[in-house]
Amino acid sequence: MPPQPLTQDDPLADFQPRPVTLDGVTKVVHIAGTGPAVIVMTEMPGISPHVARFARWVREAGFTVYMPSLFGRDGALPNADEGAAVFRRACVSAEFRAFGAGASAPVTTWLRALARQAHADCGGPGVGAIGMCFTGNFALTMMLEAAVLAPVLSQPSLPLDDPAGLDIAPGDLAAVHERLKREDLTVLGYRFAGDQVCRAQRFAALSQALGDRFVSRTLPDSAAHQNPPPFFQRHVAFPHSVVTAHLIDEAGQPTLAARDEILAFFHRRLDA
Repeated sequence: MPPQPLTQDDPLADFQPRPVTLDGVTKVVHIAGTGPAVIVMTEMPGISPHVARFARWVREAGFTVYMPSLFGRDGALPNADEGAAVFRRACVSAEFRAFGAGASAPVTTWLRALARQAHADCGGPGVGAIGMCFTGNFALTMMLEAAVLAPVLSQPSLPLDDPAGLDIAPGDLAAVHERLKREDLTVLGYRFAGDQVCRAQRFAALSQALGDRFVSRTLPDSAAHQNPPPFFQRHVAFPHSVVTAHLIDEAGQPTLAARDEILAFFHRRLDA
């Protein structure tokens, strides 16, 4: 399939949209590929062409992508006004808990069940998970599910009201840390140096909580794409989205190297 343009809505025609009901909650999950499963959780304001491009890279690397629809209009190029409306609705949703540190988002219970189902469907040693922006920390809480072996936190942005806060309950965080040590696992984290919602304090808090089990990468602001979609130009006017809207798809670029490191991490943990 030829590359989809990033400047218009993406029909997601090469994904199978499947209603998935878990714990009495139904969400549409866009599925594509073969091999071990990787859960790709969209950034704000939804499954954009850039998020879909990253999911296709994961698929082409030899994995089955499970991309749940969590908010926004699937495949939409994020314009400024529509994206802002999606953001406002998500901020007041009880599913996500955008404000207030020290609590795990309720939606992570459903996402852990999705990981369990994806592992049953696809087999292999386990499942990978990447969260971005609004969903960034969800991959960490998903480590409470034994099937999840390869968590990636890309510019984790919650809670919005505490730069050093973590979007996970203390007991859950302790359980995740214990599992990381017990099973010799690691968590990857990515951010830009000048990101104003995923600040250095958050990565410092993750390092303090997880020790050397948290492997962080901070990219220079100069590595960010200078012409992201309209939503980002108006509402996220700083380097933010490492593997999507601010990625530069050119050889030698730090963002492309970050993408390759993530794919290698999935292979290392999930290949039989």
